[in-house]
Amino acid sequence: MERTAARPSLTTLPNVLTYGRIAAIPLMAACFLLVKTDTGRWSALAVFALACFTDWLDGYLARVLSQQSTLGRMLDPIADKLLVGTALLLLVNDGTIDFITIWAAIIILCREILVSGLREYLAELNVKVHVTRLAKWKTTLQMAALGVLIAGPAGDKFFPAVTLTGTMLLWGAALLTLWTGYDYLKAAVRHAIDN
Repeated sequence: MERTAARPSLTTLPNVLTYGRIAAIPLMAACFLLVKTDTGRWSALAVFALACFTDWLDGYLARVLSQQSTLGRMLDPIADKLLVGTALLLLVNDGTIDFITIWAAIIILCREILVSGLREYLAELNVKVHVTRLAKWKTTLQMAALGVLIAGPAGDKFFPAVTLTGTMLLWGAALLTLWTGYDYLKAAVRHAIDN
């Protein structure tokens, strides 16, 4: 009787893609910060877009290949938060996100930290909070907004309203962020009262 060794979840293709997304973050930052030209912004955008694509691809492959794992469920949202947080910090640092729009960035960052804490709290209570369709739309809108803003002034040279469009998308993402964050908070409070 032949036994096949179970493939450790550490090396499954979806998890390898997640590692790649995390590794892409310093590369994106280096392109943005060290190459102070339009080429740097376009390079950072290319890395960011590839990282966003792997976010979709790793989830898709995990389902199709039946390679969903606890490690993947833990790392995937961490990778997303690192990518979003780094992009926001880069854009605030260079002034693409400024003035009142910094509040949209603060809302998004605060929600990400709040939800991470709530998930950890709920995990201790053995409560699983599944990602809603609205939360997936929020992530998609965030990624689109950040991608447009990374192009920012370089994109404005081709289409004058690129930065403005990215700013409006970011505010839309911030509103969805508040809504989905409230859903997580409500679930956490309900379980806290029950226990």
